[in-house]
Amino acid sequence: METYEAIRSRRNVRSYSGRPISEEDLDQILEAARRTPSSRNTQPWDFVLCTAPDQLEKLAGVWKGAGHVAGSAATIAIVAPRSDKDSVQYDLGQATMSIMLAAADLGIGSGHALVSDHDLAARILGLPEDRICLWLIALGYPADRPLAPIERPARRSLSDVVHRGSW
Repeated sequence: METYEAIRSRRNVRSYSGRPISEEDLDQILEAARRTPSSRNTQPWDFVLCTAPDQLEKLAGVWKGAGHVAGSAATIAIVAPRSDKDSVQYDLGQATMSIMLAAADLGIGSGHALVSDHDLAARILGLPEDRICLWLIALGYPADRPLAPIERPARRSLSDVVHRGSW
């Protein structure tokens, strides 16, 4: 898949087929995350790859909207130093999109989840005290339909969101 096709095909997937993801594909997705640009090249992230069903089940409890994590083939926990720098959140957002686009390029669906119970996530992931898990990205092959370009996405029109030169 080409980049623009991956962008047009990516959607939030929260129901997975149960088909495992190869280590090679997981490594490619993680390599895309590692290569993500960051503010001043600080690379404020670490990624914890989780594939064990019992661990995925526990991770689903870190937020009320994270139930789909339990059914994923793999989930990437995005971990950062405890920080109040706004740039860290921006950098993690970029890493999230790199993960999701790399997955879409491979035909793998993804669905993000917030982490609200940071203590539970830290225990499940065995994080050091100076780190916090902020996001989970669940991965798996879609249960309903394969990823394909979405011809008419439920999005505001280009002319509605783009202002050229001024508002």
